[in-house]
Amino acid sequence: MDLSDLNGITSSFGDTGPMPLLFVGHGNPMNAITDNEFSRGWREAGEALPKPNAILCVSAHWETKGTFVTAMEKPKTIHDFGGFPRELYEVEYPAPGSPGLAQETKRRITATEVGLDHEWGLDHGCWSVLRHLFPDAGVPVIELSLDRTKDPRWHFDLAKELAPLRRKGVLIAGSGNMVHNLRMIDWKATEGFDWAREANDQLKRLIAGDGSEKLINYRSLSREVQMGVPTPEHYIPLLYTLGLKEEGERVSFFNDRTELGAISMTSFRIG
Repeated sequence: MDLSDLNGITSSFGDTGPMPLLFVGHGNPMNAITDNEFSRGWREAGEALPKPNAILCVSAHWETKGTFVTAMEKPKTIHDFGGFPRELYEVEYPAPGSPGLAQETKRRITATEVGLDHEWGLDHGCWSVLRHLFPDAGVPVIELSLDRTKDPRWHFDLAKELAPLRRKGVLIAGSGNMVHNLRMIDWKATEGFDWAREANDQLKRLIAGDGSEKLINYRSLSREVQMGVPTPEHYIPLLYTLGLKEEGERVSFFNDRTELGAISMTSFRIG
């Protein structure tokens, strides 16, 4: 199968039925190279997934003005962080890209013009998780950027336009953190602060109870949620996952814990 061919998505990919959806709390970049409960949780989640034909990742770490999708054949591994051990910067995740999937994603999205990007690659919100989910790096991966000028409902609605890709074996994954307040982080804390745990629990209840409207309007939720989501970029990928949920699909949580005082690693699978 030639994944660089547009028809590789529309024709050669048979109807798989809807692939599951993921939202993954990626947290500390060191999770990429550390054997811990979170990296083991990602590996277990990957083993439980049907093998996808390709992956579309929406990462908190690619914010743009406008909407873009990576369209290169060989995306580079981006080490978009500072102050970590050298071994982390030496990690490569050599998954192929899929220009065909990029073109099909551009075609499916009608809410805005989508640019084909040949410069970005795979940032750590994407590869730090995928190297545990799919350690052989054999599944083609593209990233969809977050337009920082748009509001949460716009992103939620945009996600719905990607729904046909699920039935072509494309795994769509949001990567961020439900609670992510770097100004209040405590690098020595093994658990979350009380407010962070409460915010995480509130958001989980809404996700499990199909509280999409309240999640879209998260700025109207409790003080704890406002503390947990001071900026939107790590939260918005969650809305892409929820925007693709179909009626009756089951939600299951994993890596369900807060740490470092102000970070939630809670992740979930739909379907």
